[in-house]
Amino acid sequence: MTYNRRTVLRGIGAAGATLVFSGLASASDDRAQYVLQTSGNGVADRLSDAGYEVRHELADGAVLVVVGPDAADEDLEGIRGVTEATRDVRLELALPDIEAADAADSLSEEPALRDLQWDKDVTDVTPAHEIATGEGARIAIVDTGIDLEHPDLGNVNEDLGEVFVLDDDVPEIGPDDSGFHGTHVAGTAAATGEQGVVGTAPDAELIPVRVFPADGGATFGDILAGIDYAAEIGADVANFSLGIPGVQEPEAALNQLRAEVQTVFQRARQRGTVITGSAGNDSGNLQQGGGFTLPNSVPAVITTSATSPADTLSFYSNFGTSDIDVGAPGGWYETVERTLGEEGEADDIPFPFNGVLSTWPTDLESSVDLPGYDFISGTSMAAPQVAGLVGLVRGLDPDLNAAQVESVIKQGAEGTNGNSDPEFGAGRINARATLELVGGNSV
Repeated sequence: MTYNRRTVLRGIGAAGATLVFSGLASASDDRAQYVLQTSGNGVADRLSDAGYEVRHELADGAVLVVVGPDAADEDLEGIRGVTEATRDVRLELALPDIEAADAADSLSEEPALRDLQWDKDVTDVTPAHEIATGEGARIAIVDTGIDLEHPDLGNVNEDLGEVFVLDDDVPEIGPDDSGFHGTHVAGTAAATGEQGVVGTAPDAELIPVRVFPADGGATFGDILAGIDYAAEIGADVANFSLGIPGVQEPEAALNQLRAEVQTVFQRARQRGTVITGSAGNDSGNLQQGGGFTLPNSVPAVITTSATSPADTLSFYSNFGTSDIDVGAPGGWYETVERTLGEEGEADDIPFPFNGVLSTWPTDLESSVDLPGYDFISGTSMAAPQVAGLVGLVRGLDPDLNAAQVESVIKQGAEGTNGNSDPEFGAGRINARATLELVGGNSV
């Protein structure tokens, strides 16, 4: 395949799993789905008595996801205990437009795949593994599922895997991957290295939480259910490498869902589950004019920007003072020209290998002729670097609460003078420095 500027730009949103709106969330029988903010007891029972199907009770019942007639917002808010009713939306994962690579673009046979993981070198993962490897930690991947047969993902707990999909079109696959994205994210966080690549926390347990069908989109209600489930099973961290496209303005309709997102995520953190999320791939300022993206622009999420092999902000990454918590390797450089090798330094990593190498579904074609592995880029690839680091921290000290885990990760980050850098927040993460702060010593 010939890689050029147009190819890179076309693939940006897809590579980082930008979501696109595909309409309002409805069941197959045309009933509508709603996300409700509630107060008091007995609300779910009253909704059932009124003829609504209660699909999910989240955050100890403070948020409910229900299905009922179209245009029932006012009727729902008339039921005692329902403080707000918002029509749910369906969001589709934009798939990358890539083809099989030509022989000239392929890697040699039997390459040393770890040598191609520049992201693990930048974040000092190998020396960190002399201190901790994530043993005893549990990482939930709320995404498209995880390839259950991948040789580098033998640490997946299929029994705890769960599916939250309205009108699932592939129920037979369970928490297996309905696409590709969840498998790549999972490997970045915790691939075992049994055959090819190594994740940040290779001895952690991976939990696949599928919220996408094979064809079509995920609903916000199901996404929130996935996060709530991760907390229910005691996950140390739930990674959510998804976000609505574009920078939303305060008056946007999706702003109505911010309260429900914050409630569910905050309750998850109170139960000990750290939430890691991607900043988004729109090159947008999340602070200008009160802009935001969901579900990541809420205080309960460690929002992660994407960094390049040169420790610069990747050109597609969103940014914003007080909104970005940390940066982490997401792939590609600060400009399209440097990404494609049209400018830059002599030792720059060439495209497409300046993306993030991770696990890929074994039944899908690899763009670089490496079955089971591929390079993609985006803030989606940055967030699981942080999720894996949470796994290392919790494996070393399981008694740290969510706020303490976030604090030590920020303290261990490097490259900034504080917590409010518009591009990197507290800095680009460093695994070894973070574990040393927790109290670990190299062996």
